[in-house]
Order: sequence, then structure tokens, then C-alpha cells
Amino acid sequence: MRRAMLMATMAALALAGSAPAQQAERPLFSIGAIADAQYAVEPDSGQRLYHTTPAKLAAAVADLSRRRLAFVVHLGDFIDRDWASYDLILPVARKLKHPWQFVLGNHEFAIDDAHKPLVPAKLGMKARYHSFVQHGWMFIVTDGNDLSSYAWPEGSAELKTSMDKHAALYADKPLWDGGIGDAQLHWIDAQLAEADKRGLKAMLFNHFPLYPENPHNLWNASTVMALLERHPSAKIWLDGHNHDGNYGARAGIHYVNLKAMLDTEETSYARLDFFADKVVVHGTGRQQDMTLPLR
Repeated sequence: MRRAMLMATMAALALAGSAPAQQAERPLFSIGAIADAQYAVEPDSGQRLYHTTPAKLAAAVADLSRRRLAFVVHLGDFIDRDWASYDLILPVARKLKHPWQFVLGNHEFAIDDAHKPLVPAKLGMKARYHSFVQHGWMFIVTDGNDLSSYAWPEGSAELKTSMDKHAALYADKPLWDGGIGDAQLHWIDAQLAEADKRGLKAMLFNHFPLYPENPHNLWNASTVMALLERHPSAKIWLDGHNHDGNYGARAGIHYVNLKAMLDTEETSYARLDFFADKVVVHGTGRQQDMTLPLR
């Protein structure tokens, strides 16, 4: 009898000991991420299946709304063109039961000049770039259209600066990409310095990739990467723009390019689970799963 009781006690202790291990595998928190829904009332063109976006976005919104998420980020190119497209697709997005974070893409500005300054407010953004802290992470929303041929009205100082810099420094870079200007670079540097000081981890959102080398990357990708590598808080750069997706790691920083929702008959989006030592990407549709160990 004593032996049986001892065995039962040991079994109970073993089960109790296993509970924290199981608990540790639960994420600290999770977010959702979508790249390039890119809606327009246009005939489909090659892989650009415009007519499928509303249903795919609605299904993603319903799925993500059922999950415990801190927020969902759309990584740019929410529309393909035309100011009216926002009013056609935003009602679908607004059914989400979590907060949205929007990132500005190049197609956000494929609209008439008069409406270009209104885009951030239309998407509910408090600024073109900004940051916020949740669960020990600093999330930095950056604007890769700061320097660009398309995001500023004709005759504006911002457009002149952009085109002068392109001619002088980035003449070999496509005009459908963009860059981050000096003021924003200083701001990102200051945000990451604050994250370093506070012991926070940092994830940066942008529409444009930085790495590996690709025609879709920011004009000044190398400058931005050098800035990130100075800060131990910088862990992950998350983006869209290259519809085929991409991935690279350099100096312990993960550069994750999610695949576009637009270019598939199924869908593409992800849930990101945050742990103390890693971020796990759970892809849906053509977006693959990934595990990103944290330096």
C-alpha cells in the first residue's frame, strides 16, 4: 500500500512539475499581420486578383477576430489606386474586433494630389510614423515613402527633396520604391536608443524590405540596416511590397517580408506569437510558418 501511495504521489508531483513547462510554451502575447491586400475596382491583371480581396480580407478579419491578439498590422498597399477604393474596402477592415495598425505603402498614394495629405487620417493613423509600447516590446511604425516620387503633391518641397536625393544618391533605384528621410532616421535612432535604455525589444514595421538585396528594397536600405545594427533592442523588421515574400537575417536581426494577400486564389496572412526568446510566425494560405530566435 505504501509503495502504491508513494508511486501515486510521485506521479502527481511529475504532473504538477510539467504544468509550468506547458505554460511556458504559451505565447506572452500575439499579433496579426497582413501585407498588400491592395484592393481596387479593376479587372484582374496577371497575378493581381483584385476581385478576390474583399472576400479574403473578410475571412482574415473573421479568423483574426476569434484569436487573442494585441492588434493587427497591415503592412502597406491596402488599396491599389483611387481615393474611392478606401471607402469600399475600409468597412470590411472595420469589422475586426482588435485595433488596427496601418503602415503606408506606395499604392496608398496612387490617388489624386489633393487627397495625398489625407491618407494617414483616412487610415486612422495618428502620424505617418510613430511608436507604441506593449508587453515589453516597442513597435515602431515607419514610413518608407518619406522620400519618393509619388507620395507628395506636385510642387511640394518634399517632392523636390525626394527627387534631388534620388538623382544624387539613388539613381539606380526604381521610382516605385521609396526611402526614409534624415529627420525620420534620427527619430528611429532615438526610439531605438530609448528601447535600449528601457530594456525593451523592438519590432519595426515598414512597407519596404531592407534585406536580402532585392529590387523592392528601400532606396537607402544599407543606411537603415546600419542604424538598426547599432541597437541591441532591434530584433525584427517586418514588411510587405515584394508580393512573393522574402527572408534574411543579418547581425542577429530578422528581415521578414510577408507574402501579399492580393496575388493568390487562397489567401496570405499570419499570426505572430511572442515568447521570451523567439517570435513564431504562423502563416495562413501561402504564407509559410517561421521561427525567429531573438538575439
